[in-house]
Amino acid sequence: MSPNGSDRSSRRPMRRKLPQVVLTAGLIMVTATGCSYKDFPRLGLPSPVTEQGPRVLSLWQGSWAAALVVGCLVWGLIIWSVIFHRRSRTKIEVPPQTRYNLPIEMLYTVVPLIIVSVFFYFTARDESKLLDLSPKPAHTINVVGYQWSWAFNYVENVDGNDSTGSKIPSELSSIPDKFTKAFPKGAEGVYDAGVPGERNPQTGNPGPTLWLPKGEKVRFVLTSRDVIHDFWVVPFLMKMDDIPGHANSFEVTPTQEGTFRGKCAELCGVDHSRMLFNVKIVSPERYEQHLKDLAKKGQNGYVPAGIAQTGPARNAEDKTL
Repeated sequence: MSPNGSDRSSRRPMRRKLPQVVLTAGLIMVTATGCSYKDFPRLGLPSPVTEQGPRVLSLWQGSWAAALVVGCLVWGLIIWSVIFHRRSRTKIEVPPQTRYNLPIEMLYTVVPLIIVSVFFYFTARDESKLLDLSPKPAHTINVVGYQWSWAFNYVENVDGNDSTGSKIPSELSSIPDKFTKAFPKGAEGVYDAGVPGERNPQTGNPGPTLWLPKGEKVRFVLTSRDVIHDFWVVPFLMKMDDIPGHANSFEVTPTQEGTFRGKCAELCGVDHSRMLFNVKIVSPERYEQHLKDLAKKGQNGYVPAGIAQTGPARNAEDKTL
């Protein structure tokens, strides 16, 4: 048999198997995700439960759409080159050699710059909105990360007396002035601190439970007492580091009642996997009652917020608020 005949016979089985391989790969990609048809529009993200969540979801969906357009273009060019520029079976010759092609090289340079610029614009725009802090949020909660659980300092005027809690307590002295100046008057506060073995009594999920009021803006001030942790409430579609010696902050407005899962998203040590917590979103009335219940249990005041931020860096960003 001639060499050409041998080549033709070896290609035929591969051509027959190619559609089967493509179909199998497609089925694996669809079924391996474990998502229902309702999940596909969110592309793997959970349903947002805050007013800020849809902005993150929109950015995520737009990024996927742009990536798919670029991917289809690249795949199309590859397939087109494979089909229409494959080696001829009858002619064995070296194709024309081109040293450079200025239009194509310009295309390769300009198009990626445009793509990156568009991604940068929308990311910077949404990040600026997500990190924008209001002058006086309805509620402020200091989230304290420590090995291996969480504490929640509710900076609230629980007893309704504006004369109590007029001074910043020593437990919160590590928080910069740009956050403490937004604390409500008379905020004597209550707290809830967890341990790794603690569980939510309603759901049985591990970790302490953070209570939030539906429909009211909440500011989180994130601090740490030891190493870097990361405060992540999964359906918030938002997370941020708890850094020792530095306070981070962001705000959300919960829109859906229920109990949701939270976790540490920063590898913080041997028991990192046990740093779990729950978030319970309730009506404002139930939230206020929960604060009073904590006060009745004797959990008044605050737990230490963490390592102090000292020196010129402590209030260096006051002008941004």
